[in-house]
Amino acid sequence: MDKFSIKNTTREQREQIVRESLGYSDISCEDVDGYDMYIPYIEGEKELRDINMEYQARYVKDMEREERRSCWM
Repeated sequence: MDKFSIKNTTREQREQIVRESLGYSDISCEDVDGYDMYIPYIEGEKELRDINMEYQARYVKDMEREERRSCWM
């Protein structure tokens, strides 16, 4: 995973990594689902693991919130 760290990649490489991991290898494709979430990585502001951990934490919180709202019969 260290080979994908910000310090070991250029902005262009990070953009390609994100697009390929989302299933889009064509850099000119603009409508990529999930792409916006990884802009801080592409711009060199946050590592992938940090973005993914933040997303997972929000997902778990949303799941817990939904479970509390559910009516169990």
